[in-house]
Amino acid sequence: MEKYIDQIKSIISFGTDTAEYLLFRDQLTVFVAIDDIPEILKTLKDSSIKFDQLLDITVIDYADKFSDYRFELVYVLFSLESKIHLLIKSRLKEEYPEVESVCNIYKSADWYERESYDMYGITFKGHPDFRRFYMPEDFVHPITKKPLYPLRKEFPLMGIEGSLALPLI
Repeated sequence: MEKYIDQIKSIISFGTDTAEYLLFRDQLTVFVAIDDIPEILKTLKDSSIKFDQLLDITVIDYADKFSDYRFELVYVLFSLESKIHLLIKSRLKEEYPEVESVCNIYKSADWYERESYDMYGITFKGHPDFRRFYMPEDFVHPITKKPLYPLRKEFPLMGIEGSLALPLI
């Protein structure tokens, strides 16, 4: 991985000078601004290293009351030619967590983005088929009628009474 670090830095530096790089156990992670995600992923895909696979998009919910950012959005890329993984991460605020869809860059982003929305409430603008993935469309709080996202930290372990039928214990 180390021989690719300078090359990756030069590829990413085109649009942002605020990227942070972290190399840990031969795994490079790049933290970028949320608005730069689509352009950076497109550039990485078309670069000489050819990050041609998006293996996953996931979310980490920190629910930290002492931070400006609640969520961390993680894109896991892989280059078939170079045989290397790259993590692209960005931080999101709790209010209106939103990012541009990358379905036009990686087709596999379709399901990953829908899953991130369904479980955490991250909105992907421009997604071609934006709807819930696992949960029913009407999965809302029975009293407040606000959408529920089961992998958020505040979601009760046994669910919310009246939102869905729960298993018998």
